Amino acid sequence: MATPSAVFTEMVTTTLRHSGTKVTDNVSEHNALLTTMKSRGKIKTVSGGYEIQEPLEYAENGTYQRYSGYDNLNTSASDVLTSAKYEWQQVALHVVASGRELRMNRAKEQMINLVQARKKNALNTAANNMSVDIYSDGALTNQINGLANLIQNDGQGTVGGIDAATYAFWRNQAREATGTNNADNPSVANAIALKADMNKLWLQTVRGKDKPDLIVASHDFYSLYETGEQQLQRYSDATLAQAGFDNIKYKSAAVIFDDNANFATTSEKMYFLNCDYLYLIQHAEAQWTTDDEKKPTNQDAVVIPMYWMGNMACTNRARQGVLFDAA
Repeated sequence: MATPSAVFTEMVTTTLRHSGTKVTDNVSEHNALLTTMKSRGKIKTVSGGYEIQEPLEYAENGTYQRYSGYDNLNTSASDVLTSAKYEWQQVALHVVASGRELRMNRAKEQMINLVQARKKNALNTAANNMSVDIYSDGALTNQINGLANLIQNDGQGTVGGIDAATYAFWRNQAREATGTNNADNPSVANAIALKADMNKLWLQTVRGKDKPDLIVASHDFYSLYETGEQQLQRYSDATLAQAGFDNIKYKSAAVIFDDNANFATTSEKMYFLNCDYLYLIQHAEAQWTTDDEKKPTNQDAVVIPMYWMGNMACTNRARQGVLFDAA
């Protein structure tokens, strides 16, 4: 007869080993930003590499020339490409049960309940923590580069191995909100001031048809924007609404909000994102992938690991922006 440990392991691995995509789906569906990125094919799976390397166009072709007749033409080589390089970061999550729990839940129905409870907890843990990481500045050990790293308040920073202080093309757009405690006072006057700041930042991030398609705001900024829009009732992006996320339209972009705690900062923020240039990249063999069970030598327990490996990447910081209220 199979031991309780063997039954637990088999049931967990049966439901999770071949359903890494289900865990990934749960993580993305928990967060409006990741939901949008997934719907636009911006969650990429790659098979390896020493680091994550994304090609960039950083200059125009220098051979563009107006000429007449027999003028000599410019056939010089043009150095227009470089790469942003992002480190692989790793996350481990473990489904654990003690020997005591396993023996107490040996009956089939009880074991099913135990497995379902542990699986639900694993899914929620992955979703909640990834929601924090995607907004982070990557300051924690082995943390991915979140939006606060990719899109900085001063537009600067070394991102993807490229120093924006040296290379102007790599600076994101940034603007501090007008007035004092703008976001903390949801008056109509402040809503008008916020809209004016949004209009100015929008123009900075637009290049022809290339423009932000998603604006992610902390609570106070979202509430302030909503105050000025309620009479217009400009709701909403249908895809996000169908996925269960409240949103309001600003020009052609959807405006969403996320938990302030996820922004890992006391200042209010509103990210203007062009998702064409944002990616969540994960390794093919570590996308919440379940490993073989482990049994600690000094504990009466069963541990089933799940691994994720990847990072967030940006390939055009100049088309991204952040509006912030530092007060």
